[in-house]
Amino acid sequence: MNNQQVVWITGASSGIGEALTYKYASLGYRVVISARRENLLQEVKNKCVNPEAIFVLPLDLTEPETFNNKVNIVIEKHGKVDILINNGGISQRSKTIDTSLEVDRKVMEINYFGNIALTKALLPTFTNQKSGHIIVISSLTGLFGFYLRSAYAASKHALHGFYESLRLEEERNGLKVTIICPGFIKTDISKHAMDGQGMATGKMDENQSKGMSPSECAAQIFDAQQKNKYQAVIGKEKYGVLLLRYVPKLFWKILKKKPAQ
Repeated sequence: MNNQQVVWITGASSGIGEALTYKYASLGYRVVISARRENLLQEVKNKCVNPEAIFVLPLDLTEPETFNNKVNIVIEKHGKVDILINNGGISQRSKTIDTSLEVDRKVMEINYFGNIALTKALLPTFTNQKSGHIIVISSLTGLFGFYLRSAYAASKHALHGFYESLRLEEERNGLKVTIICPGFIKTDISKHAMDGQGMATGKMDENQSKGMSPSECAAQIFDAQQKNKYQAVIGKEKYGVLLLRYVPKLFWKILKKKPAQ
């Protein structure tokens, strides 16, 4: 593996982002890891097989005005970025009728505007390089809605529209875009998810607790990146996507019977 490749991972302090850090670090990549809490990023760095190749860069997705400076710091450190993995985000667990508009806005601000703002800040670098690969961590709810996730699903649907358009515009200039749609992955995302009033639920979803391990998810994301897939659905739930495509009435009939959590 080319150890000169630089990968920048957001949401790297836990879950899928943490697992991706270990995956890329183990393969000799130079890895920039970002999230809000520097102490957790340091813990992830120290667990890597080659911590000296990990660069900790705290970043808050609600502060897009800082992103140009963050990009400059990374370029000054490594001279380039080959892969940006937009993984950072937040989830929601509440009925639409019980969800305040402030929660809808906050989820969209972090998952959509924060996500695309970092991409836009880095896009001139990719354009100058005539190369680059953006990995967007969406969700199955970026393909269809589900109980208690109206704000979350909306934010993920928005990412698909943005990045599919970006790919069409910039593919001729060497930019690659891969949209990843994980199913249920065993992380703490549901514990940190906001309820209708913006408070953390503190509860692990039943489906989440039985999900795929983050390390297996990271391995499949890496495989999708290597194969330059336009989109990859990860987890056993991918068969539901096929059902949605070919037998939509049956898909929605089955989904209605699924537990909300």
